[in-house]
Amino acid sequence: MENNALLNIKKGYLNEDFRFFHLKDKKNEEHTFHYHDFNKIVIFISGSVTYAIEGKYYKLKPWDILFVGSNELHRPIIDSNEFYERIIIWVNSDFLKNHSTEDSDLLTCFNTAVKEKLNLFRLSSDNLLLIKDTLFYLEKAIKDKEFGGRQLQNAYFIQLIVYLNRLMLGASVKRDEKDIEYDERIVNILSYINENLVSDLSIENIAAKFYINRYYLMHNFKDETGYTIHNYILEKRLAKAAGLIKNGLQAIRASEQSGFNDYSSFVRAFKKSFGMSPKQYLKAIKEIQHSYINYSESDREYPFRE
Repeated sequence: MENNALLNIKKGYLNEDFRFFHLKDKKNEEHTFHYHDFNKIVIFISGSVTYAIEGKYYKLKPWDILFVGSNELHRPIIDSNEFYERIIIWVNSDFLKNHSTEDSDLLTCFNTAVKEKLNLFRLSSDNLLLIKDTLFYLEKAIKDKEFGGRQLQNAYFIQLIVYLNRLMLGASVKRDEKDIEYDERIVNILSYINENLVSDLSIENIAAKFYINRYYLMHNFKDETGYTIHNYILEKRLAKAAGLIKNGLQAIRASEQSGFNDYSSFVRAFKKSFGMSPKQYLKAIKEIQHSYINYSESDREYPFRE
């Protein structure tokens, strides 16, 4: 298999429990919309940044927190004239599931953000001190190379997730939308698409359901999301299929459960998007898992993508 194909998988794939990035830079770089198969936490510290997530544009203030669910299309819009400092945490859903209990689902923060279509959480000053302290000790533990370092990292990370879930579920979270811009109809259409990937999602059907002119719909959809309706639906169906294949479902069944009516068309689209067939994709995933098991921390590559 080509090395670049493996690299493409790695960019959207997380085999570890979590990955922590504390970054500060000033780059004249335009980010494109993309998604990951893992959840992500963005903690904005400084700069001038608007974060676009599934049709909503969040104008960030210092220490705003964003919960980005797996397969949610997103991109930062960055003013390159200012230094952009942030903490990014890639979160493995399986790790959180394994540490959840019946009365404490650690994925609640992500599931709620997706359900309520509200990725931004702005905390009170008192709660912010708690999060800052926890992040400080987590980052310190990540740099710790002494005995039990990994266990200590995981402990602080779970502590952070527990605190974030508590604060998000509590009354202390300020859920105002004054720094959020969006077209409500487009956001509702995005939700409808994501909840009905196996249905007939033709432009005509969507336009009729939402009582909107099809040409106006196509124009506004592209303006708000950066995608044509066709490409957005295709990306979402491919992302769902890839996740099902990774979890062991046969490719043909994964294609059917993701809304593809023709398997050969699915394979062509999959190859174009991932650079390999579904069978090769599954093999690449297994190779990456094997490589993470057999290589030391210093040998691993972690390509970062905002």
